[in-house]
Amino acid sequence: MTGHPGPGPGADRPDTASGHVGGHTGPSGKDAPGRVLDPVFQHGVVVGFDGSLSSERALAYAVGMARRSQCGLVIVHVANRLPATVWAGCEPPVFVDLPDHRTEVLGLELACADFLAGVPWILIERGGDICHEIEEVGREYAADAIVVGTTHGLLGKIFGSVSGRLARRANRPVIVIP
Repeated sequence: MTGHPGPGPGADRPDTASGHVGGHTGPSGKDAPGRVLDPVFQHGVVVGFDGSLSSERALAYAVGMARRSQCGLVIVHVANRLPATVWAGCEPPVFVDLPDHRTEVLGLELACADFLAGVPWILIERGGDICHEIEEVGREYAADAIVVGTTHGLLGKIFGSVSGRLARRANRPVIVIP
């Protein structure tokens, strides 16, 4: 059975897991105060996914890893956050959360993906720094590995690639898929 991307309770919050997963709808494991996690995803595979070609390749690799390891797949989409300059005085920049309906679209696409059949998966939306959020999800789920695609383009060259920054700072194995 594949995941179901329908928004669950709290779908409007930036830290939401959406998805019905192979009979595992009820939370039953705990990691942080106030958060309840399904144990099928503990020690699973975390993959960063934004719908790009490199993230699709990373997702395909992560699905294979999860299938071979017989564990859950935690798919993470980090939503847009843009800096909003504060002109009054010398205050530090403020980050503004923009509505990002891309996660819903990605969830629908994933729900229809045949290659996810037989692998329990969830889609989590976060807002903020991509590296930090993916690493944080990996920590919360005690992931055995984090899988990401390579960053291409001018922004990756200027600010450093997400995959490179994540590989340098993560406390668990990071697999970078070209």
